[in-house]
Amino acid sequence: MRNKFPLIALVALLFTASFVVTGRSEEVELPAKDKFHLFLLVGQSNMAGRGKVTPDDQQENPKVLMLNQQGKWVPAVDPLHFDKPRVVGVGLGRTFGMEVSQSNPDITIGLIPCAVGGSPIESWEPGAWDAPTKSHPYDDAMKRANEALKSGQLAGILWHQGESDSRPERAKVYEQKLRELIARFRKELGGNDVPFIIGQLGQFEENPWNEAKAKVDQAHKNIAKSDKKVEFVESDGLTHKGDKVHFNAESYREFGKRYAKAYSEVTEKETKE
Repeated sequence: MRNKFPLIALVALLFTASFVVTGRSEEVELPAKDKFHLFLLVGQSNMAGRGKVTPDDQQENPKVLMLNQQGKWVPAVDPLHFDKPRVVGVGLGRTFGMEVSQSNPDITIGLIPCAVGGSPIESWEPGAWDAPTKSHPYDDAMKRANEALKSGQLAGILWHQGESDSRPERAKVYEQKLRELIARFRKELGGNDVPFIIGQLGQFEENPWNEAKAKVDQAHKNIAKSDKKVEFVESDGLTHKGDKVHFNAESYREFGKRYAKAYSEVTEKETKE
């Protein structure tokens, strides 16, 4: 009998800790499919988010949901992602969802977190394997997206990636690979004209851009100029969290607002055409 209580207490402690990390686990009631607008969150660590989480980041909003790691729709609270559990934190996704929700009170936002920290664009091809996270970034994202589409309709794709491709050889082929990826996403998810929002790489004085990073940045801009359904979001004025790579939590929240503004602009273009 003396050994049973510590075991029970340990199980209870582990359950509580799990709940704190992953947030609410109960599925929520979903709206009608046409009122449930879904957004795919893809890229690498600056899409996943590495900012410090505060209690405010875990406030639930019934109009902003996320597809959790278990494939259940739950309130969207940070951290949204689960690519690297030990370091994942606040990202831009939740703020984006809150902003879009406020502008569109008749709909519910569904976020589909699929970013993978450290993943180069070659990891975002069918069958590609990402060894550090033991995952297939593209295949896993498609599986989660297709499951989500049973409940709602795809409204947009958010992309932040390119740090891992800011090397001479990778940067040369980056624009071509990203154009192919955008086309593949749209084709396979049945959204040939779905908006695609690209965030600019961090501009940090302590970590000046090399020629390859400038080339990746230009690729982002070129694609946005040539595709009316692609928007480019600048990172001017945003700061890092001390590692010269990842934005801090405040900057992620500001970035989320900028992504939301860009999404609003591209959808406004649609209504005017």
